[in-house]
Amino acid sequence: MLKKLFLLCLMGIFGFTVAQSKETYLKANALFLPVGMLNVAVEHGFSEHITGQADLFISPWKSFAGKHAQVYMLGFNGRYYFNEAFRKFYLGVDVSFARFNIQKWGYWNDNFYVHKNGDVTPYINSNLYQRGYSFMIGGLAGYQFTLGERWNLDIFLGFGTMQSFYKGYDKISGDRYDTDGDSMGRQNNRSGEFLPYKGGLMISYKL
Repeated sequence: MLKKLFLLCLMGIFGFTVAQSKETYLKANALFLPVGMLNVAVEHGFSEHITGQADLFISPWKSFAGKHAQVYMLGFNGRYYFNEAFRKFYLGVDVSFARFNIQKWGYWNDNFYVHKNGDVTPYINSNLYQRGYSFMIGGLAGYQFTLGERWNLDIFLGFGTMQSFYKGYDKISGDRYDTDGDSMGRQNNRSGEFLPYKGGLMISYKL
């Protein structure tokens, strides 16, 4: 259901921008395709220096190298090009939303999980995963190279704050490992950090 919603959103944005735009690029991230992850985007020019982009990222892996790695992310950003739209260096502002079922990198070990209050649990970190959603707001920097009459290469990196709300589970027993005393498992964990949350090499084709 979530996949269909994301795809419908992207198709709607794509249809709108094509109808409105004299210069629109359809894009795919070459960095993720070799590992079976999809990152596509539509970038639309609004003025001589300003563009807007909608992008969709899908990592469908229920298990990747033995770890949960499912992520569905939809993002929107505005860009200012110092030379001209779709050419050379730009800066931007990005807002994204993600739904995930992953194993966070801090759990890639065989230590026992320790509650925030210091209590040691019988759960092993490498058997634990997290399921929830995130909101991201940040800045974007990149550079677009012209490869041909209709082709560009967009190199970019997005960095900002990620606010996540999730529940943690043990994949062996199915138990919530991160709740202490709530038999209903109602509360969400929350984490916030500053980190790079998007980036890559976008091959762009002018429609």
